Order: sequence, then C-alpha cells, then structure tokens
Amino acid sequence: MTILITGMSGTGKSTVLAELGRRGHRVVDTDYGGYAVETADGQVWDEERVGALLGTGPDFVSGCVPNQGVFYPRFAAVVLLSAPLDVLLERVGARTTNPFGRTPEQRARIAADHAAVEPLLRAGASIELDARRPVEDLAAEIETISGSPTRHPPRP
Repeated sequence: MTILITGMSGTGKSTVLAELGRRGHRVVDTDYGGYAVETADGQVWDEERVGALLGTGPDFVSGCVPNQGVFYPRFAAVVLLSAPLDVLLERVGARTTNPFGRTPEQRARIAADHAAVEPLLRAGASIELDARRPVEDLAAEIETISGSPTRHPPRP
C-alpha cells in the first residue's frame, strides 16, 4: 500500500519525495499533475483523480489538503513532516522550486496554518518525523516505515 507524506509548506515533502524517487520508488507529488483543484475554500484533492491514482499503487504520495483524510484508510501510513515555524518560513523564503511563501500574505497564512492545521495533521498521522533531519535520514526512515527497501541502489 501507499504511504502519504504530509506536512505544512516548507517541511520538505517534495524534497523527501524526490529522494525516495531517486532511490527507485514510484512517487507522486499531488501538488502537480492536476490532482489538486482550486475551490472557493482553497485547494483540495480531486477525489476521483486521487482515488484512481491510489489504484495504480505508487509507493509514496505527498500533499497537504483539507480533504486528504478521506483517503487515510487507503494509505498504509500517514507520515507527518514537521518543523518549527521559523524553520518553515526560512525554507519557503529560500526555495527556488515553489514560489509559495514569499509574500507577506502567504507567510501569514503559513503561520496561521502552522497553528491551526498542523495539530489536525498530527492527530491523523501514523508517525511524525522532525523535518530538520537530513533528507537522506528521513527517506531511510520512511522506507523502514513502509517495509520497502530501496528498490535500486541510490545513484550518486
């Protein structure tokens, strides 16, 4: 079964997912590829599309949307990546792969979500990992949680 990697903006979901992909796992970042749709209440997963995706059996999926709990029974585990707010704000300000988190309004939203949403994610998570750890260590621990060893030797 698939593992969900979730957490607030800046926790490194995409970075960990990329490392798992580099190790040979089938991975899907739901921030891309049309899995999330914009609604009046913000971005949510397209439930039909994500349901079909999970039917194809990726090893790991990442994302953080309000309706992800609908799918929790279909995941072998829900891994929450977490970090203190100052770390998240520093990371989103410095990253080059995603522009979200640069404006004062977006940074305020991250702070509000960290206070209100992260506790909800924590309540639904199977395990919480400190996202300040090296990405290689996080990927290895997530592989252990999944019971799935590296599929191919890591490429240099």
